[in-house]
Amino acid sequence: MSFDPVKFDPAQALALAHATFEIEAAAVLGLKNRVGPEFARAVQLALNCKGRVVVMGMGKSGHIGRKIAATLASTGTPSMFVHPAEASHGDLGMITAADVLFAISNSGEVQELTSILPAVKRQGVPLLAMSGALQSTLARHADIVLDSSVEKEACPLNLAPTASTTAQLALGDALAVALLDARGFKEEDFARSHPGGALGRKLLTHVSDVMRSGDAVPAVGRRTGFTELMREMSNKGLGAAAVVDDERRVLGIFTDGDLRRLIEKGVDLRASTAEEVMHPGPRTLRSDALAVDAVILMEQYRITSVLVVDDQGVLCGALNSNDLLRAKVI
Repeated sequence: MSFDPVKFDPAQALALAHATFEIEAAAVLGLKNRVGPEFARAVQLALNCKGRVVVMGMGKSGHIGRKIAATLASTGTPSMFVHPAEASHGDLGMITAADVLFAISNSGEVQELTSILPAVKRQGVPLLAMSGALQSTLARHADIVLDSSVEKEACPLNLAPTASTTAQLALGDALAVALLDARGFKEEDFARSHPGGALGRKLLTHVSDVMRSGDAVPAVGRRTGFTELMREMSNKGLGAAAVVDDERRVLGIFTDGDLRRLIEKGVDLRASTAEEVMHPGPRTLRSDALAVDAVILMEQYRITSVLVVDDQGVLCGALNSNDLLRAKVI
């Protein structure tokens, strides 16, 4: 097949794009009127599953099935994709009676799927089907059928799976959303299955993971002279220093901002002690707090450094906005 660039019609391409959006949007909205009690039964079936939801599909339905399996697995429903052609050559052994088979086929007559149905039924595996043909072989063998039928494909030839795969994807997403809600799935649960993502970092990273500790924490006693206080701040590079008592309980904090404000007021700092220039009762966090709590605290009070204390108020760490940036929490 050859392509003549001279005959390409940009207006026709744009018109087809608009038509595709309209047809696929109508296909998704059409599901709303067909989703009923059988959808709730499908959710209940997956909730009761002691094993995994095993998704199968051939061709474009297989690609959609892989995405659905991934969405289910990442939202609290153990799931995996098994290729039906490979299933008939040994991979069927991956499916147990504790699982639920979720088979996807628009026609419901895909030979690779229908040929393994007897073996699946003999194992007593519940069969959930998604099909656009409710009288098909797949639908007749299924315990529950989700209707994913569409009036027409977006393809001008009405051949390439387009609207039908969009409907399958939307129906699979609806199933995953209903399941995560029924399971009480929270942001923290999502983060645990996405530790490498931004949400995972925000919800799984604790203050103890990013804070400075030991000698890296700038701290001075209450009677420390101003010169020594500034030396401690400069050496540790936090932009602040904690002022502590003899048991290292936090009394106050002195920051770069405090220094600028005192200079603007014309205060003679040379004879001052740390206790005289510190800001008493500073905002603090526990080491087991989430790092995102430090972000919230800094934004709320417009500060750039936070001291970390234990339950007795003893200094055990410190962090600033740069530490949080390096950890990619912000």
